[in-house]
Amino acid sequence: MGEILRGLFCLEVKVMPRKPKRPCSQPGCPELTDERFCDEHRKAEARRYERYQRDPNTAKRYGRAWKRIRDRYVAKNPLCEECKRNGKLTPVQEVHHILPLSRGGTHDESNLMSVCTPCHSSITARDGDRWRRGRG
Repeated sequence: MGEILRGLFCLEVKVMPRKPKRPCSQPGCPELTDERFCDEHRKAEARRYERYQRDPNTAKRYGRAWKRIRDRYVAKNPLCEECKRNGKLTPVQEVHHILPLSRGGTHDESNLMSVCTPCHSSITARDGDRWRRGRG
């Protein structure tokens, strides 16, 4: 039988202070939130974006077939590929198209990348796919 080691281990856990909550970005909303909008206005902002700012052809590109492709890719690549390069292990939350569909990209695995939401946001902002559209 193997030797059983007994001992006391003291683990000190330091909790980082939370960033203070900020007011919801919806004009006149008094709610404080950790994100840009409170829960109520986050849904409304997402609907507004889908209706007025997002390319109308997007819904055609992201149907049931895309969900199956995405699920298969996530099963093969369960960790964020950007974080993994930096030595962190973060579960995947989104699948990113390296060359966006709007610029001729495809759902082919060679054009996909598993990412967490913060990495996806930074990649999208860096590429100018969403937030810089319409600015000169």
